[in-house]
Amino acid sequence: MPELPEVHGLCTYLDTQLRGAVLSNVRINSIAALKTADPPYSSLEGRTIQGTQRFGKFISLDAGGLFFVFHLAKAGWVRYTEHPSSAGLRMGKSNIAARLLLHRAADDAHIGLDLTEAGTKKSLAIYVVRDPLDVPGIATLGPEPLSPDFDENALAAILKSSSQQIKGLLRSQSVIAGIGNAYSDEILHAAKISPFAIAKSLDGETVQRLYDAMQEVLVGAVNAAAGKPSSELKDTKRSNFRVHARTGLPCPVCGDTVREVSFADTSLQYCATCQTNGKILADRRTSRFLK
Repeated sequence: MPELPEVHGLCTYLDTQLRGAVLSNVRINSIAALKTADPPYSSLEGRTIQGTQRFGKFISLDAGGLFFVFHLAKAGWVRYTEHPSSAGLRMGKSNIAARLLLHRAADDAHIGLDLTEAGTKKSLAIYVVRDPLDVPGIATLGPEPLSPDFDENALAAILKSSSQQIKGLLRSQSVIAGIGNAYSDEILHAAKISPFAIAKSLDGETVQRLYDAMQEVLVGAVNAAAGKPSSELKDTKRSNFRVHARTGLPCPVCGDTVREVSFADTSLQYCATCQTNGKILADRRTSRFLK
């Protein structure tokens, strides 16, 4: 799933490509993906893209008072092209959920944007709204972790009131915006904290370590994504992981084997030596052996 660094990089890239371009045609190929009806998506046509903005994991295209907002969910992505196809889309018959065709007057270029989603479980969401805050997922977002207002005291205040496991809390968009499964693994590894630690149990030194790790990991990933076209962002993300999606490989810090805890529809990765004082966390597939 694209998270804050990739969505930020994608948003910046789209801003450089789309700003000033006129939307000539908007096609929705997945009715399930479109979450709004008023205003109609056709009302975007003829409008000029004024810029792009990120809200957590959402991207908003400002079309002069109307906003095309999308959330890529687990398997969605953006395909930008300077050679767009004018062929019609067969409703529901491809992995393309929406296609935007635009004309960029600055260089007389016809450009295109496809929102795609792999797999059969469709979660990509599209909204056409008069204000990005009309999107429920944006209206309920927690603070941005890279905002100047989000300091260690802000993080400490969030943690001290929560009995949630720290892994789940970091992923909760209404608590902190933009962090998902991958970067929560990376942040907790960098901070040397067990993913199962209870948020309010963390002492002051550990909270400081968590805050520093959050800044280090996210800023590093944002910088790595900067300037990359959408076609390169996924590989850039994967190349910088230390534990996430590296089950069975050596931890780059201590050399121990990276381990996994599996859940119904997701999993987490961690290093026992770095994060749990050598304790192997119970996994639903192997917990009967660890009792």
